[in-house]
Amino acid sequence: MNLDRGPLQIFDAISEPILHGKGEEWSDLCRVGNLVAAMFGCQSMVEPLRIVLVRKPDASFATSEPKVWGYTARPNLQAAGEEHDAFVALLRASGVEVWYHDEPQKGKADAIFVHDPVIVTDRGAIVLRMGKELRRGEEASIAKTLDKHGVPVLGSLRSPATAEGGDLLWVGHDFLAVGQGFRTNAKGLLRLRELLVGSGVHVEPVPLPDYKGPEACLHLMSLISLVDEDLAVIYPRLLPAPFHVTLKKLGFDFIEVPDGEFDTMAPNVLAVGPRDCIMLEGNPITKERLEDAGCRVRTYRGDEISMKAEGGATCLTRPILRAR
Repeated sequence: MNLDRGPLQIFDAISEPILHGKGEEWSDLCRVGNLVAAMFGCQSMVEPLRIVLVRKPDASFATSEPKVWGYTARPNLQAAGEEHDAFVALLRASGVEVWYHDEPQKGKADAIFVHDPVIVTDRGAIVLRMGKELRRGEEASIAKTLDKHGVPVLGSLRSPATAEGGDLLWVGHDFLAVGQGFRTNAKGLLRLRELLVGSGVHVEPVPLPDYKGPEACLHLMSLISLVDEDLAVIYPRLLPAPFHVTLKKLGFDFIEVPDGEFDTMAPNVLAVGPRDCIMLEGNPITKERLEDAGCRVRTYRGDEISMKAEGGATCLTRPILRAR
């Protein structure tokens, strides 16, 4: 199975790739006269992150009904904004161009977690259908934002299919692992396969454990993050054994998260490039293990935007373009 990503898409083909110059936005450099490089394409978890979508916490995030949303407490909006600004600063310091999803989302506390309503392939966005009913409606809103930036829609999911971005893991350019649990169902898996027909992508189901039941948030990416093409951060106690074996056969090495750091989202690590990571602070053992494996690791404070709302660094971002 070929796990290598294809070249950056170029329209009116140009002979050399466009390089990201210091102080310039990647989207500007995707245009040279009438030649346009695709500003989207993200069939990888580890290639250098060029463009990312985020959403600043708003009044809806500071919900007066935190238990309804599964939050541990009501977020402090001012503190959440400061944490989010610092998180975005880490992205920009990594050379990532940041787009903001500013479409109104009244009453949608989880809308800050832009990773879930959509995925972006080399042929365009796939608009998903959330398994968490409270989040329904986020999908169309984020699709509007992507349309404003020129990202086409390849297709979408309709009832009864459900799928959330946190269950969708690009093991390689042509290998999409799909968690099967309370948020992503079998109909969602089938629809993703339909939309990816002809793209050469193998779609692999990964049955997830019940854990704490349907009200808890347990995505595939709650248990695993890729930080290089052959290196994964995993929580072995809950990672399904057959998937663990598959990754091992593909040549992956593993960094294991200890039990004491699972609840602080240590498996949730955002790679902005190969072995270049951003993760939630408060996970010193996992951080040290990443560094021992040759990774650069930077941490962010997420008392409000992560710990209270069960969403880590990957959840807060929707990668739009990854490219070498």
